[in-house]
Amino acid sequence: MIAAKITQNKMIQAICVCFVASLFFAYELMQLHMLNAITPMLMTDLHFDATDLGFLGSTYILADVLFLLPAGIILDRFSVRKVMLTALGICILGTVGFAYAENLLQASLCHFFSGIGNAFCFLSCMLLCSRWFPVRWHALVMGVMITLGLLGGVVAQTPFSLLAQMFTWREALLIDALIGVAIYSVIFLFVVDAEQKERTQKDEPPFWHGIKLAVLNRQNWFLGVYTGMMNLPVMLLGAMWGSLFLTQVHGMTLLEASFVTSMICMGTIVGSPLVGFISDKMARRKPAMVMGAIASLAIFAFIVGAKGQDTALFAVLFFCLGVTTSTQVLGYPLITENSPKELTGTSMGVAGIIIMGLALILQPISGMLIDQGWDGTMVNGIRLYAYSDFMRSFVIFPIGFVISFLLTYAIREKKRELVSVV
Repeated sequence: MIAAKITQNKMIQAICVCFVASLFFAYELMQLHMLNAITPMLMTDLHFDATDLGFLGSTYILADVLFLLPAGIILDRFSVRKVMLTALGICILGTVGFAYAENLLQASLCHFFSGIGNAFCFLSCMLLCSRWFPVRWHALVMGVMITLGLLGGVVAQTPFSLLAQMFTWREALLIDALIGVAIYSVIFLFVVDAEQKERTQKDEPPFWHGIKLAVLNRQNWFLGVYTGMMNLPVMLLGAMWGSLFLTQVHGMTLLEASFVTSMICMGTIVGSPLVGFISDKMARRKPAMVMGAIASLAIFAFIVGAKGQDTALFAVLFFCLGVTTSTQVLGYPLITENSPKELTGTSMGVAGIIIMGLALILQPISGMLIDQGWDGTMVNGIRLYAYSDFMRSFVIFPIGFVISFLLTYAIREKKRELVSVV
């Protein structure tokens, strides 16, 4: 009876810790996606073009790429709680600095600091899940944590647009920083590290040998590329070009466009725990990953083929795209399953570099491709792009989905017995 009570108390504590940790993930996704909501304001106020915006967005991801591997190594060796608080503090400082930026260099530097926090937040959440919950719960719990985190991407769309229009984009960022301070306080109060058996030097591989093992693990590469390609709608449409595409090609208002764009995150919010739950019940990951890639390709074809200004139609299509691409969440439990326990963070870091590295490369490239065909037309100080300009850039998406589909044949998953997750 006492043992059962202890187990129940531990489960409640695990749920509380992981829920609160997800707030950090949500806050970081706010910093990533808010650029989409304030794109026209930045183009007007700071005189940015699509290439500038692509570069600005990529600085956040550059920080992610540079710090993901160090983050994984640090999290394998130090307190997750202390690392989270330090990283969140750096992110808040970057947000405040961005609010006072006067040019591309200043804005990019501050956005880079926000990206440092992102390198630690996701890995922190995944490690807390893997240490607090048994393996049979990993896909479901990781899916729920990603779901909670993606609420930040939703808040960064229409609500953030309304906030920026009610005040200014600079004041909206300062309010954003205050939200970060509140989340810092909650994490300080409620997040604790899971009890682990003490590792000896015999258990822990030498520093460079551990990195070598993680880098040479082909599954980290296969899963990193699959996840990165399936994540492109969130990173390119949700974080950068969704609102611009919908306002300029389909004539929507900024609020309508930000609402439609937020549906990608809403779809992922619904899809992530659903996909995690189904894959745990099936004790299989790959079938859902295959179907996700195929369905995403089909839905994206509908998006680029749709005409007119039907906000409801585009909202449904963007939502469905979020649901189908949410099979990317299955990459993370597979990374933990294909890695030694003592190298979980390092392996996550290697895969994370690949995932975010793809976005780092493709965000500025997508901006340059949009700018390439610009005919010189400007409205209210903002470059006006044609449908063909966006299509030149958006060819990235179908290529990515096809690559993801092909990679499922190389991804390995361990055979597991069917287990109950309820």
